[in-house]
Amino acid sequence: MSAEEKEEKQDIPLKKTPEEKSAEHLQRIQRSLVACVMGIITGVISYLVIDPSQILGFQSYTLLALVIMAAGIVIQRHIFVALRLGPAVLGKKDWFYQGFMTFAFWFITWTLLLTGASS
Repeated sequence: MSAEEKEEKQDIPLKKTPEEKSAEHLQRIQRSLVACVMGIITGVISYLVIDPSQILGFQSYTLLALVIMAAGIVIQRHIFVALRLGPAVLGKKDWFYQGFMTFAFWFITWTLLLTGASS
């Protein structure tokens, strides 16, 4: 057997059992749920910290709300460690997804709360 044939055999991924696939799928769902909940929590915190009457476009208050949302993304790593959801396995694409989900729920929650406050 040549060295090239050995390398090809090592490149073939091992098939996962249905239990392993199920466990990974459950972890992905839990990580997505954490991102959604953190987005909602940071949206509520942004609403409570910043007076709705001061929100008129992009100002320093909006920047504060973005910092609160970014802190929610950072806190997710600690939550993943606490829940044993394997943050070490997450790549850049996974963290981008986590950040986007947090941003989307933060934006939706904060917008809905601000809309209800101005009515």
